[in-house]
Amino acid sequence: MYSESIITVRYAETDRMGIVHHSNYPVWFEVGRTEFIKKLGISYSEIEKRGIMLPLIRLECSYRGSATYEDRIIVRTSVRELKPTRITFYYEVVKEGEEKPITTGTTEHAWTNRDLRPINLKKVAPDILELISKSTGSPAK
Repeated sequence: MYSESIITVRYAETDRMGIVHHSNYPVWFEVGRTEFIKKLGISYSEIEKRGIMLPLIRLECSYRGSATYEDRIIVRTSVRELKPTRITFYYEVVKEGEEKPITTGTTEHAWTNRDLRPINLKKVAPDILELISKSTGSPAK
């Protein structure tokens, strides 16, 4: 399963050359990740209310093309790997109407408590692990 988030490039997201600045893609990944989780039937804020945090521990991004002011882009988000202690999301950013991604990337997050101490989601919130696991089509490793 994956989700799609549509974003229209704002002028403030472009650089002097009129191209989207590279620093915006991780922000768009967050938009995609938030929408993906919401599509599962739970929100980030609901997860956090249960004392579970999801801090970023690794980000990778490959730029293959570019977007410009007022382009409509689609952020496709899916889960690449799910473990009881970590989750890795995969992203493709494409221009609306095109199939070839202009950017791809991953973010890896640790499951932690409010003190940012690692937790095992299988023990702390097996229902959340199961919910996400269903979206990947395979059980958490």
